[in-house]
Amino acid sequence: MGLLSLGTPLLWQEAKTYAEHVRDHGIEQFLNVYHRVKDRNRDGLFWGDEVEYMLLYLDHEKKNVKVNIRAEEILKTLRDQGHDDVIFQPEYGRYMIEATPGKPFGSSTQDLLKLESNMRKRRELINSMLRPNEFLITLTSFPLLGTSDFIHSEVPLDENADASHSLFIPDNLINMHARFKTLTRNIRERRGEKVAINVPVFRDTNTNVPFVEEIAPHKTYGLEGTNRRLNDHIYLDCMCFGMGCCCLQVTFQACNISEARKLYDALAVLTPIMMALSAASPIHKGYLADTDCRWKIISGSVDDRTDEERGLKDSNYLINKSRYDSIDSFISNDDKFKSKYNDINLVKNEKLYRRMRDNGTLSLFHWIGVDELLASHMAHLFIRDPLVVYKELIDQDDKNSSDHFENIQSTNWQTMRFKPPTANSSIGWRIEFRSMEVQLTDFENAAYALFIVLLTRAILSFNLNLYIPISKVDQNMQRGQVRDAVLKEKFYFRNHLYESKNTIILVKDDDSDEFEEMTIDEIINGKENVEEFPGLIAIVESYLETLSLDVESQCRISKYLCLISGRAKGSVKTMANWTRHFVTTHPLYKHDSKVPSEVIYDFVQKCKEMTENNAFDDNKCNCGC
Repeated sequence: MGLLSLGTPLLWQEAKTYAEHVRDHGIEQFLNVYHRVKDRNRDGLFWGDEVEYMLLYLDHEKKNVKVNIRAEEILKTLRDQGHDDVIFQPEYGRYMIEATPGKPFGSSTQDLLKLESNMRKRRELINSMLRPNEFLITLTSFPLLGTSDFIHSEVPLDENADASHSLFIPDNLINMHARFKTLTRNIRERRGEKVAINVPVFRDTNTNVPFVEEIAPHKTYGLEGTNRRLNDHIYLDCMCFGMGCCCLQVTFQACNISEARKLYDALAVLTPIMMALSAASPIHKGYLADTDCRWKIISGSVDDRTDEERGLKDSNYLINKSRYDSIDSFISNDDKFKSKYNDINLVKNEKLYRRMRDNGTLSLFHWIGVDELLASHMAHLFIRDPLVVYKELIDQDDKNSSDHFENIQSTNWQTMRFKPPTANSSIGWRIEFRSMEVQLTDFENAAYALFIVLLTRAILSFNLNLYIPISKVDQNMQRGQVRDAVLKEKFYFRNHLYESKNTIILVKDDDSDEFEEMTIDEIINGKENVEEFPGLIAIVESYLETLSLDVESQCRISKYLCLISGRAKGSVKTMANWTRHFVTTHPLYKHDSKVPSEVIYDFVQKCKEMTENNAFDDNKCNCGC
């Protein structure tokens, strides 16, 4: 969701004049917080999840389905009611709702098992607000977004797209909070043209060669950027195609800053693996894509880099990635980190980097500033311009505010987010795991979130070492998005994680830097020779053995792990694979890559059935419970 400040947002031509001001004061705010709490220790190991939902409208008479832009009305009612154990927030699209637990979960076994019931309550509360033919769904991407007549509204909608200049999506679909439309407009204006996202089309037996999407412009604007579209690709042209997707995220509070940095690095290696394992978005704008994940789409949808920054024109200042992408550096000062793991060029704001390195305190006759790794990370985030500047928030008290820092921080949407405490807050050092696609049922979402939670506990308990070169993590991100990556691709992964005589976890000298290409099945479930590599499930199970779990808790957690294991093996289809199979075997699909609206209607009806039963169609538990 990001930072929802109140105020008057400035248009880009004025906002950009304050970019240096926001960056300077943002770093000042970070330094004030850093020096105040960098030595704080023994914060609780709290955690929580974030689920994003879509509100749809089913027209049973015409057999079609549309997004329903009544989310803001529902949100207001839910907030007026007041719910202590659930928090609801707006999201980018007026058909989207974000929900989190009302307070974070703790480290007890009982808290682990509260998640699914809390997720069910969120869904039940929203469902209680729905009218006939409305349906709440946790779907990563709406398959008909951007097609003709895909919005259900009780009032007439105009076709204005002044903010996005989209040929396909009107601004009516953007949340009415000033932040969202301002983000959309300022990204386009900073870039110098609207975004252009090209998604490779899935080539079926009757797909035209070449595949050329028909586009019939019906506006006086919106054509800029269309020269960037490619044959054999689905063309998407605005922020909503990316930020209108839904995801599942998990946030953790660590005991201290060092532990947060250690977890940030370890989980960063897992982000491509979990992205592929949760793949759920194979249809875009009514076409089957040759990809299974939303990541490149959402990355492209907020790519505000100019032609010079993207290397399309001669430039001395290249920025290699969109501000929504995989991380570019590890940040932990743990003894397992080696400088060679940060093996890609890190573009950073040199002035602010030097300022952080030089700004410190005197300790034992040594001047201690922000260390190189953390200063580099922050300076890398601060190469970006602030996209939304509020007139009323330009001048702030840097000792008691974090707004300028959060302005930059919250618009660097990376696979992992390192989250310092905010000014004058009791909240500790946190990290956010951001790569997973949302799943159809509460059971699945709970399974994925809890698997990550348990992995963090195992990483800390067994002092695991997951480091591989950051360039290999980047390659894994690219591989993880292709069709059926969970079954067809191999991923770089460290082939020894720890040395211990008392557990099954390791076998090799920890000084070794060996990594290799493995299937996700091998990474999750282990190799045939368990002593060679036992797999992450076995590591989690080894951690669980250290806990005093009752039979019921053991059984429930085993069911969650069975789902993760089955997805990795392929015995349980990913949502993307299942969706693709549903479409390609539907009698109305003509094998030409285009998915008819009637097929989407039947698909959503099937999703509705599975959601109400809280069971994925192919979910079979083999744990023996």
